[in-house]
Amino acid sequence: MGVSSDGDAGSKGLLPLTGANTSAAWLWPDDLDAMIAAPEFHTILFEDDRVRVLDGRVPSGATVPVHTHRWGGVLYILASSDFVRRDPDGNVLADTRASKSTPIVGTAVWGAPLTPHSLENVGREEFRTLTVEMKNGSGNHPT
Repeated sequence: MGVSSDGDAGSKGLLPLTGANTSAAWLWPDDLDAMIAAPEFHTILFEDDRVRVLDGRVPSGATVPVHTHRWGGVLYILASSDFVRRDPDGNVLADTRASKSTPIVGTAVWGAPLTPHSLENVGREEFRTLTVEMKNGSGNHPT
C-alpha cells in the first residue's frame, strides 16, 4: 500500500496524504490559512507572488488546529509518524494506522489544496514536511 499524491484512496488502495484535486473557487476564509490558524506548526521559509515554502512540524502527541492549505504544491517528507486527519466536525478523513501506510521519509509527492482539517500526530516521532506551495491559481496537479 502506498501514499496517494492526489487524495485518491479508492481502487488504488492508497492513503490520501493530501486533499483531493480542487478546481472550484476557494470557499474558505483567509483566517483558516495554515499561517494564521496554526502558526506554531508552520514556518514560512520563503514566499513571493509565485510560491510559498513551508516547514511543517507536528510533534508526537500534538494536534494541529483546523486550518487550510489554499495552494497545491510539492511535499517533501523530512520525518514521518502516524497521523489522523479530521474534518472540522471531527470525522476521520485519513488514518495512517488503519491504512498501514505511513509516509516515507525522503519521498516527494504532489499535494492538492487542503480544505479545512486538523492533523493529530498519533505516532512516536515528529511528523515534518517541507512544502513548496504553487500560487498559480489552479492548485491542481501540473500537466
